[in-house]
Amino acid sequence: MNIGYARVSTGLQNLDLQKDSLKKYDCEKIFTDHLSGSKKDRPGLKSAIEFSRSGDTIVVWRLDRLGRNMEDLISIVNSLNDKRVSFHSLQENITMDKSSSTGQLMFHLFAAFAEFERNLILERSAAGREAARARGRLGGRSEKFSEQDVKLLKTLVESGTPIKSIADSWGVSRTTIYRYINKF
Repeated sequence: MNIGYARVSTGLQNLDLQKDSLKKYDCEKIFTDHLSGSKKDRPGLKSAIEFSRSGDTIVVWRLDRLGRNMEDLISIVNSLNDKRVSFHSLQENITMDKSSSTGQLMFHLFAAFAEFERNLILERSAAGREAARARGRLGGRSEKFSEQDVKLLKTLVESGTPIKSIADSWGVSRTTIYRYINKF
């Protein structure tokens, strides 16, 4: 049986492309995750592996959908091989099992390229953030309160108004109030 596994990193992305490709490859069952590949605990992947039996094949759209890094990919594929379950990646067209030394070599090469590609993306993102900081753009969430708001908050606290009341009237948590009055 072909068992599909699809993963997207955020809730804003969708699985349609991956699912369509897996169905076209005749995957009878497809397991999914909506979380970053950097997360070790991926319930959909765990379920797919537990569902698989000897002779089955776990199929993914691309190698980077399966593992967090090369070490993780190798670990997952080795655990599949221990169960006598094959692995296939559609985009890289790799079928991996211990019976094929060529398959193992190709898997290691493509896993290394996938990790290299991910590292390039991280490096480019970091360089972009650094360039933005050099131009005065700091990124991140904007401040909830202005300096004038914080002065008013401090006045309310100093006059004995309970933090909970202040937080409720401003529509924020008590933690936010404490953070701002201690910040300035």
